[in-house]
Amino acid sequence: MAQAYMTETGTSGSGPEHRSRVRRLLDDWRRGFRDRSVWRRGLVVAGLAVLLALIMALHSRIPNRIGNIGSLTETFLPWLGLFVPVLLVLAVVRRSATALIAVLLPALVWVNLFGGLIFDKSSAGGDLTVATHNVNAENSDPEGTARKIAASGAQVVALEELTGEALPTYKKVLAETYPYRAVEGTVGVWSKYPLSDSRSVDIKMGWTRALRTTVESPKGEFAVYVAHLPSVRVKLNAGFTAGQRDNSAEALGVAIRDDKVRKLILLGDLNGTMNDRALSPVTSQLRSTQGAAGDGFGFSWPASFPMARIDQIMVRGMEPVKSWTLPETGSDHLPVAASVEL
Repeated sequence: MAQAYMTETGTSGSGPEHRSRVRRLLDDWRRGFRDRSVWRRGLVVAGLAVLLALIMALHSRIPNRIGNIGSLTETFLPWLGLFVPVLLVLAVVRRSATALIAVLLPALVWVNLFGGLIFDKSSAGGDLTVATHNVNAENSDPEGTARKIAASGAQVVALEELTGEALPTYKKVLAETYPYRAVEGTVGVWSKYPLSDSRSVDIKMGWTRALRTTVESPKGEFAVYVAHLPSVRVKLNAGFTAGQRDNSAEALGVAIRDDKVRKLILLGDLNGTMNDRALSPVTSQLRSTQGAAGDGFGFSWPASFPMARIDQIMVRGMEPVKSWTLPETGSDHLPVAASVEL
């Protein structure tokens, strides 16, 4: 009897009550349409939706003169889409038809900008697999990191942020898989194929954080650039401090532009995303493997909760086949890899 009483009480209490709330909400909407109040409410929410749409659609017009706010916005541009469901909820709560229609604007802009990244564009095959990883100067397990990179299956691997203390460990462990290497400053390339014409590249930093080498693969020669552009910081008194990175990006872009080799790969930590207009001296010349053949956004930093893809693989004269992130190592970056057709 007690069980029957409880069941009956639950049914008669929550079900009709829930239905009555929904009915009241629908009645409010119908009354609002009759007296046109749904069009007058929620104007603030509608305004915020329009502003969000304009920021995303016109991000390249946001000036960098004050604190590099344009580059900062472009670095985390995909995350602005999180405001769309928030505005949608506010529009429903306010029972505003005007706000609901306005929320469609940023939703459509976001889909236009990033909808193509949601789907898996990878395919099978590829003549060459490459990987790049900022191993972190403070990495407490360089041996473990090296073994994970060697297990990636890549024929060519680039590492950034190498230190004098950890470099012998990387050389020793990776030599088991990669008989050829070229190291300049804090960056290096390990390869299963012979390397030649290896040299540092001046990216206007005062010390070496970029190199160029030629890989002699069975499918032909191609150039490999490895670069670690200067770090950026967000400061209350200075904004997005990216001036040195931007100068280095311009110098790297000039080196790539003047390189006569048709087939070229750039691997490295550029401390910026493909959306950041400050990297256009580089990104305008090359094709992102993630954008062309990736699955999702491929965020690589920070490793604990990736929010941006600042580790890049870009190509010229090659066709991207697949692009992905590798499992976490002892670094604060995730390794990234790609397969291409030569």
